[in-house]
Amino acid sequence: MPGITQVRWCGFGGQGVVLAGLLLGQAGVLQGRYVAGSNSYGAQARGSGCKSEVVFSDGPIDFPHLTTADILVTMSQAAYDQYCTDVVPGGLIVYDAPHVTPRKGPDARQVGIPATDAALNKLRNKQAANIVLLGALVEMTSLVSPSAVERAIGQHGGGRFLKPNLEAFNTGREMGRQVHG
Repeated sequence: MPGITQVRWCGFGGQGVVLAGLLLGQAGVLQGRYVAGSNSYGAQARGSGCKSEVVFSDGPIDFPHLTTADILVTMSQAAYDQYCTDVVPGGLIVYDAPHVTPRKGPDARQVGIPATDAALNKLRNKQAANIVLLGALVEMTSLVSPSAVERAIGQHGGGRFLKPNLEAFNTGREMGRQVHG
């Protein structure tokens, strides 16, 4: 059976959860990996629950939906509370600190990245928090290469958004390096 990594990205509508999952999955495709993805969000586009799921595999994917997350990235407390127990033992939970308060119990490494604060204070753009978290995740896990994500950003977030998105991604990478050591 090929190596499979399942990633769930969650938060609420308007945080860029779907875009982050799209960029992560596209980076995997650009590297020649097998990738499947799905997303869902509540009836309200903004403010309701939202998730994006990406399955990476070294071979063909028989079941394209996430069963249990190896990696959970959460941008809201409600999403954390809903999904934190649905992570494989020894998995990774990355959360937007201090906007998400982790709890004891999940048998996973939990890492807080102050993505929204960095997006506001350093980048002056709260909407960049998803890309900051993406950069931190890539740096912490090596799930996909930074260059593949940069190419994906160019394909899906180009034009006037290219420079700020790349800046947010690199900010997140630096934050991920500090945590990862």
